[in-house]
Amino acid sequence: MAIKDVLLTLTSYPDPAPVSVIDRAVALASTLGAHIAAISCEAHVQVPGTFLGGAGHLGSIVASEAQKSRKNAQDLLAAFEAAAQKAGALHEIILERCLTSEVPDLLVEYARLRDLTIVSVPESYDQWYAEAVIFGSGRPTLVLPEAPASRAADLNRVLVAWDFSRASARAVSDAIPILEKAREVCILTVINEKAISSRRSSSELAKNLSRHGIDVIVDEVDAAGRAIGEVLAAQIASRRTDLLVMGAYGHSRFREFILGGATRSILTKPPIPVLFSH
Repeated sequence: MAIKDVLLTLTSYPDPAPVSVIDRAVALASTLGAHIAAISCEAHVQVPGTFLGGAGHLGSIVASEAQKSRKNAQDLLAAFEAAAQKAGALHEIILERCLTSEVPDLLVEYARLRDLTIVSVPESYDQWYAEAVIFGSGRPTLVLPEAPASRAADLNRVLVAWDFSRASARAVSDAIPILEKAREVCILTVINEKAISSRRSSSELAKNLSRHGIDVIVDEVDAAGRAIGEVLAAQIASRRTDLLVMGAYGHSRFREFILGGATRSILTKPPIPVLFSH
C-alpha cells in the first residue's frame, strides 16, 4: 500500500520541537506524494487541588506553563503551514488541548488513522511519546532525531535490519513504498548475536523485494561480542545510510515501556531517521 496520509507530531512542552523536524517531514511527504497533517497540543500540567490550595503562586505557574505550551504549539503549526505551502504539499494543521499525561494517548488515536506517523525524539528528555505511538498505533512510525542533521534529509540509501522475526517482517512490508524510491537498499543480518531461525531468510527476502522492482544488497556482519545497537550504529556510519528500517521489540506495562535491547539503543539516541514497526 502506498503511503498517502502522513501525520507529523510536534511537541510543544516542555520544549518545542525544532523547525528542522518540520522541514524534514515536509520533504519526506513531498517525496512520497502524500498529504501531511501536523498536530500539536496545548498541554496543561495537572496539579492536585490540595497543592493548588496551599502553594501560593503554584496556580499562576501552571497557567504560565500552559500559555507557553499554547504559544509553542501555535508557532510550530505556523512554521509547518509556511513550510508546507512553500513545498506545495497537501496539508492540514491540528491544534488540540489536553493534560500533559493525555498527550501520548491522543497522538496514538490520530496515528491509528494515518499511513505513517512521524515523531521526533529530543535529546533533552525521554522518548515516551515515540514509544507510545510505536507500540500503540498499529501503524509504522518514523522517528526523527532532533539533533541537527549532518547531511540532507534524503532517503537514497536504506538499511534494513533483518532477523527473520515477525516485527522485522512487518517493518519491511510497511517500508516498501519507501524502498521502491531508494537508490540503494541493504538487507543486513547481524550474526552471532542471537539465534536466527532461517539461514535462507535474507536471500528469500531479497527475492520478494525484487518482485516489487527493488534491487537489494544482502550482507551480514558478525556482532563479535558487541551490542546490537553498537553494530547497527557502526554500519549506519560506514554505509552513510539515510534511513534505518527495523522491527520494534517491547511492550507496555503500567505506562512504562519495556524495550528490547536494539530498540532501546536506537530509540534512545537515533543516529538517523528510523522507521519502526511493531
